[in-house]
Amino acid sequence: MKTWMFLPFLLPCLALADACPDWPSERASTELAALDTRIADWDVQYHREGRSPVDDELYDQSRARLDLLRDCFPAEAPPIRDPLAGASGRARHPVSQTGLDKLRDIDELRRWLGQRRDLWVQPKVDGVAVTLVYRQGRLAQAISRGDGDHGQDWTDKARRIAAIPAQLAGIGDGVLQGELYWRLDAHVQAEHGGQGARGKVAGLLNRRELEERDALGIGLFVWDWPDGPAQMEKRLQGLGAMGFEDALELTHPVASAKDIATWRERWYRSPLPFASDGIVIRQGIRPAARRWKPQPPNWAVAWKYPFTKALAEVRAVEFKVGRTGRVTPLLKLAPVELDGRRIQRVGLGSLKRWRALDIRPGDQVAIALAGLTIPQLDSVVLRAAERPKVQAPAAGQYHALSCFRPEPDCREQFLSRLEWLGGRKGLALQGMGRGTWARLQLTGLLDWLDLDVAALEARPGIGALRASALAQRFDDARARPFARWLAALGLPPTGAARLEGNWATLSSRTARDWQTREGLGPIKAARLEAFFQHPDVQALAERLRSAGVDGFAAPQ
Repeated sequence: MKTWMFLPFLLPCLALADACPDWPSERASTELAALDTRIADWDVQYHREGRSPVDDELYDQSRARLDLLRDCFPAEAPPIRDPLAGASGRARHPVSQTGLDKLRDIDELRRWLGQRRDLWVQPKVDGVAVTLVYRQGRLAQAISRGDGDHGQDWTDKARRIAAIPAQLAGIGDGVLQGELYWRLDAHVQAEHGGQGARGKVAGLLNRRELEERDALGIGLFVWDWPDGPAQMEKRLQGLGAMGFEDALELTHPVASAKDIATWRERWYRSPLPFASDGIVIRQGIRPAARRWKPQPPNWAVAWKYPFTKALAEVRAVEFKVGRTGRVTPLLKLAPVELDGRRIQRVGLGSLKRWRALDIRPGDQVAIALAGLTIPQLDSVVLRAAERPKVQAPAAGQYHALSCFRPEPDCREQFLSRLEWLGGRKGLALQGMGRGTWARLQLTGLLDWLDLDVAALEARPGIGALRASALAQRFDDARARPFARWLAALGLPPTGAARLEGNWATLSSRTARDWQTREGLGPIKAARLEAFFQHPDVQALAERLRSAGVDGFAAPQ
């Protein structure tokens, strides 16, 4: 959680959500108070205790949500609270630590650039800010960011950090501002994220004592010399001469938004010795240090990297039932954008996980992209004040032999069975996705065998050409091999055992008979017996016998 000025309208993840929820006054007051309290708790943990209870980007998005809700419900909003309240220490900064406004995208960048010239760009190191005060070239004081005017005295700890020079030639009486970071080897932000590096440094510096082995892991990136030369180029040369080569090597002149975007993309995907969460664009010439204030200046701005996590509101909890009866909870979300993708739902994997997390509509959750492609739940960030009940399937309600018909509470599993039947491991019926099966409005798993062109045309969304093509595919399916049909009906795994014979032969076997086959233990054998003896499966076999499908006809 950085202490920079926050601009809610610059966060793309929130741009897709509804502007104002439809809440009565009482609920709005409760929800606003809960969110404000949670953010206040995060502020205390970070600024006073040196812990990072939530990722920066989720903190930013939560503050954005609070600001939006304040606008929606001004009468119910709690008093505006300074996130830095209580964060300051007793040590006064000789030069105020300014914050930074944040840009959303390149269009915002172009507007900020305007007629500005003499522009420079550098990585935004993901660490903790520090002011270093030198007197006659010797380190006199180290001060934490605090509220920008006052901070904690870190001088004793700073003297143990090798990256902070105890003596500097060429600075005399001077002030440096920079970032203390955790050293990482060839760290690529796009691939590895922040890895909790900033939180680790913050935690170490808030301990009573800093161990030598920990101090060796802390680096320093100097991002400004407030009372140094007026021109950026001379300041960088001076910093390089003092030994701060990173400041010289990682600060570059730029002339356009395109140049800036190129550096941002490069640093996002290239190895650096620290975690970084964006870039900083600065004007080379800025006001004298005595005029700086603990607030975002107009001569510097940040452009953060794409969010790796998005804060999303849960709209509903749904339960998808697979062919075998496996229940997968799905969170239906207020749309959010993450890495250019619009995300509206995410799976939880298992019913057990959903019950453990107890996620309800109205909760705020963090969504990440697994492998940069698949949306997944990262964490529950904030629970809604009101907890509506969610009716989940009962334990054992669905299994491998349930829902061969779309009876009440069976539609999901029935459609999953049809989807499997027509899929590549079943009958391989081209163009038969879940939506098409749903439009057929079947009342039995094999009712489609009776549909001719006229009947198909009568179904919603199926025209004459498609009806003709489907009728041909359905007719061709009758000639599929017996083994294909068994797989399509949901035959349990048979291991290495070969299925020899027809339906009459296989359905007459007991579990003991199945166990004599290679690779079939008692569990698989029992499942095979249950499958072949189940009344619904036997009815399907009889339907296929009547249709003349190979392997189901009674022996002559």
